[in-house]
Amino acid sequence: MHITQLNRECLLHLFSFLDKNSRKNLAKTCHKLLEVFQDPILWSLLNFHSPVELKKDNFLLGPALKHLSICWYSERVKVCNTEDWMKNSFQKDFCKTHENTVSDFLLDVCNRCPNLLSLTLSGCGHVTDNCILQLLKNCPNLKSLKLENCVRITDHTLKAVTLHGASLRTLHVDFCRNVTQAGLESVREKCPSVMLRAEKSANMIPDSKPEKKLMLEKASRKLVQL
Repeated sequence: MHITQLNRECLLHLFSFLDKNSRKNLAKTCHKLLEVFQDPILWSLLNFHSPVELKKDNFLLGPALKHLSICWYSERVKVCNTEDWMKNSFQKDFCKTHENTVSDFLLDVCNRCPNLLSLTLSGCGHVTDNCILQLLKNCPNLKSLKLENCVRITDHTLKAVTLHGASLRTLHVDFCRNVTQAGLESVREKCPSVMLRAEKSANMIPDSKPEKKLMLEKASRKLVQL
């Protein structure tokens, strides 16, 4: 019996066990399997392990998407999550090649996936507060937002949660060193129903800004002279 002789329900079940690349490769073999590949029911959950995967043509974005995860675990994440002013020219060139990759993808999600229920981002050092704000506005059913090791996330994201996260029930901002205790307290006060977690975040010492660093160096030199 040939695979194309299976009914649609069986083919959908078969596709559900395959990863994105395998689904795409199978879909290339005939028109019937391509139609199965394009069925929204297969694309309610998407997991990505590198920004490069976001550019591949092996998945579909649409209203059926409910759960999205972009978790980048790599040594390069350390570069992306370094404050911009601390990066050397090589690091800046490296980051520039994919700086907008995740943000552009998330903005596409905002426009095409209004029924998103959960979003997890880990190691996405270029994601900004504005990107999360747009997502909260365009995905009103979002219940879970988990951010980890995203250096550009600040209290502006926490404020956006209080203004536009009516459906939110879980918020994690772990290792997001630029959120503050005051921002977290505001979320606790205004959104008491949200389960808030901020491991290694508000208690971390943010990297000094150039001006502050210069002031500290001057003060240190004066102490030495004294």
